[in-house]
This record gives sequence, structure tokens and C-alpha cells, in this order.
Amino acid sequence: MKTHRDLNVWKNSILLVKEIYLLTDNFPREEIYGLTSQIRRVAVSVPANIAEGAGRHYKKENIQFLYISQASLSELETLLIISSELSFMSHEKYKYFENKMNEIRSQLSGLIKYYNK
Repeated sequence: MKTHRDLNVWKNSILLVKEIYLLTDNFPREEIYGLTSQIRRVAVSVPANIAEGAGRHYKKENIQFLYISQASLSELETLLIISSELSFMSHEKYKYFENKMNEIRSQLSGLIKYYNK
């Protein structure tokens, strides 16, 4: 029986979380309870919501959690833009993460379309 762990979007979002943790290790120490904490929490919420939705009995509930994952990606994107604007990360590094987030967003959209059939 397949689970959330078999979904490529879940696997990719787990990798994103790992990279986000490595990125934020280099943020200023005074941001530990600010941007660092907020960025890490929202990044973790992407695969967590994919997993929670997959564990739900009803398709509509699963889809709702996929939408929540998409919203978390939008929040993460905003926080990374702020981090780039504050020079906590380079513009090139932001572009790298933007591409990763767009890939996951696209995978989420495809999964939502699949479940809406």
C-alpha cells in the first residue's frame, strides 16, 4: 500500500527542508527567534501537510492539506525574499530556492488535479 512517503512531492519537500536548515544556519544569531525560526517552521509545514492529507480518509480532506502546503510555499517564498533583501542570503541563492519551490508547487498542483478527477 502506498503512503505519502512514496510521493515525489513529499520527497522533494523533505529535501527542501534540509536545505532550508542548512541555509538558515548561516543567518545572524539575533534572527534565531525571528526569521530563522519562522522560515524553518513554514518549510517543515510543507511535507507535514502533505503527509497529514495523505493520512486522511476523504479525498476532499487530502486536497485541502495539499492547498495548505501550497500556501506554506507562498509564505516561505515571501520570507526568503525578505531574507535576500536583508542580505542574509545572496540573490543567486534565493533564485535556487525559488526554482525548488516552483517545482514543488507544480507537483502539488498536479496532485490536486489528479485527486479532483
